[in-house]
Order: sequence, then structure tokens, then C-alpha cells
Amino acid sequence: MATEKIILGIDPGTTIMGFGLIKVVGKKMQFLQMNELQLKKYEDPYTKLKLIFDRTIELIDTYHPDEIAIEAPFFGKNVQSMLKLGRAQGVAMAAGLSRQIPITEYLPKKIKMAITGNGNASKEQVAKMLQSLLSLKSLPKNLDSTDGLAAAVCHFYNEGRVEVGKSYTGWESYIKSNPGKIGGT
Repeated sequence: MATEKIILGIDPGTTIMGFGLIKVVGKKMQFLQMNELQLKKYEDPYTKLKLIFDRTIELIDTYHPDEIAIEAPFFGKNVQSMLKLGRAQGVAMAAGLSRQIPITEYLPKKIKMAITGNGNASKEQVAKMLQSLLSLKSLPKNLDSTDGLAAAVCHFYNEGRVEVGKSYTGWESYIKSNPGKIGGT
């Protein structure tokens, strides 16, 4: 009997959050959906975080993913950008954790390597490879949604491997793995 599951991939961002969903039946994957949440028009950073949380919950409640793969923030020079991106990622993770869905983080290079074989591939190269792998008729104008889809596909390719990234099955697991991130009184 073929096992079946759904993987939600998220590319967090405070301007655009990209996401994609794949269905896995046995050892084959099929495309379900990809889209993006546009946040440019909102100036208040807390409104953006609420919208990210709400959209992630909506995706979970609609598609009932069994697992979530999320792109981890990469370390850049702009500390403020990193902070904003980390908050966006944290809010998306909190939505998944609130529904007890296991989450795995992947570094951008790991995702690119899984999809294209090149950890330094461009967004366009990743999108074109996904188009080929999943028989997508067309690609979106913005490639944030393909980045979210790439996280889901990367997770599919890395299943069964011992080291796939950081995984959390719930709040207790996250807290146990990150004791330094929890502040005391």
C-alpha cells in the first residue's frame, strides 16, 4: 500500500512569503500548489507578522500538511534584515508548531543543491529545474513561490537521511533543542 503525505514548503519573508505544496505518494511527488503572500503594501511590521501567521494557519487548515520544510535565514551583513527575516520565519514556524506539524529547516544552499546539484544556483535555475521535475506549465513572475516549493521538494529528496537539518515536532522539542533562545524571568 502506498504511503501518502503532503509537504508544505515555505520561503519566509516580510515583503513576500513564498510557499508551495507537494503530495508524496510512495516514492513519487506531485505538484499541488504554489503561491505567495504579498506584504509590500503593509507598513506595520506587526501586521505583516500576523498576516504570515494567519496565511500559514490557513494553508495548514486547507491542505493538512504532514510536514513543513522552511528555508532558514542566511547570514547577511544587514542585521536589521536578518532580524526581520528571522521573525517572519519564527511566526511561520509557530503556526506549524501550534498544529503539531513537524518542521525542518534547510539552508538556502542545501535547497539549491538538492534541486539543481549546485548550491550556488540562481533563483531562475531552481525555478526551471522545478518546472521540469514537476511538469509545471508556467512559472510565476516572482520566484518566491518557487523558492517555497523548492523547500518542499528538498525535504522530499532528503527523507530517510540521517542529517536533514533542524527538525522540531512541537514546542517542547523546539525548547529542548534551543535552550539559549528561551529567556528566564
